[in-house]
Amino acid sequence: MKKIIYMDNAATTSTSRAALDAMIPVLEREYGNPSSLHQLGQQAADLLADARKRVAACIGAQPDEIYFTSGGTESDNWAITQLAQAGAAKGKKHIISTAFEHHAVLHTLKRLEKEGFEVTLLDVHQDGIVRVDELKAAIRPDTCLVTVMYANNEIGTIQLIAEIGAVCREQGIPFHTDAVQAVGHLPINVAKENIDLMSMSAHKFHGPKGIGALYCRRGIRLTNFIEGGAQERNRRGGTENLPAICGMAAALEDACTGMEERSKTVSAMRDRIIDQIVQNIPYVRVNGDREKRLPGNVNICFEGIEGESLLLRLDLEGICASSGSACTSGSLDPSHVLLAIGLPKEIAHGSLRLTLDEENTEEDVQHLLEVLPGIVSGLREMSPVWEEMMKENS
Repeated sequence: MKKIIYMDNAATTSTSRAALDAMIPVLEREYGNPSSLHQLGQQAADLLADARKRVAACIGAQPDEIYFTSGGTESDNWAITQLAQAGAAKGKKHIISTAFEHHAVLHTLKRLEKEGFEVTLLDVHQDGIVRVDELKAAIRPDTCLVTVMYANNEIGTIQLIAEIGAVCREQGIPFHTDAVQAVGHLPINVAKENIDLMSMSAHKFHGPKGIGALYCRRGIRLTNFIEGGAQERNRRGGTENLPAICGMAAALEDACTGMEERSKTVSAMRDRIIDQIVQNIPYVRVNGDREKRLPGNVNICFEGIEGESLLLRLDLEGICASSGSACTSGSLDPSHVLLAIGLPKEIAHGSLRLTLDEENTEEDVQHLLEVLPGIVSGLREMSPVWEEMMKENS
């Protein structure tokens, strides 16, 4: 059986041994409800408090600033809706974001537009980086929220979060960042980076699926998002998913331990892939800034072919990759992220996203680099688009 080479870690990651070791005892023995007053319930409550403390410590927050959610999408929805409602109560209904946010943000903003809010989407330019001066220029007296993702889920570009946060803090505007792709992969300190609210999702850093968190700075009052019981300090009803919460805390601690060394290793593999592809395959485009990008992110467009065909051929070689966000993998439209950085639709259709982590090896990289040129060449030979391109260039 052919070895499976997994290079789609931006979509999801494997569950780490640390996470599993933290979850299994909770599933088997510490199964009490944290809201119960009896001994088993209070043991569960202690585990919940400990997990909250550990997650907070990993991002420079306080335990009472962490609210556990079902994942990044819920955290994004909660933060943006909350801040928009608070702004509307003061007569402020203008929101600033970017054109290449995750759909959990963009779709929430679309809904708010229908409710009378005005949304300004900042340009992210060809390099996928928001300009701080353009953010400053977009701020109005009625701006109630700025939401800019920490690192893009498709092209991996990292934003100037501390500078953006400083501008917002100076103007008295709440700042939210979707850090789903960044937490566990980049060193983050919410206090030093002027972040007011931040979304996280455990399965992006080797934790279990279905669990995440929202960081909310002290002084910003959250309204109830899910009505029910008194869980999460009366802000989110529903019995806490304690096994997953404990798994998340363990996975995040594990991810933050030795992060710098792992980042160097993964970045080296990333750079080798990009350099070799650019050197050995003609008519390719590297998407996003080469330096300000996540350690494991490779995003390249191959002119003259369709990304879906490329993925299928790679899969036959045992390589798991993607053309963009897993949340829109069923869509026939080109990536909104690639369109936002100025790529024409016909080129954006030929995108490949490879996202590596510390579980990948140099042997994995070598196999990819050996098979990819032949796959691209074979697909181009069958492509009428490629044939037309060659006629125009001859």
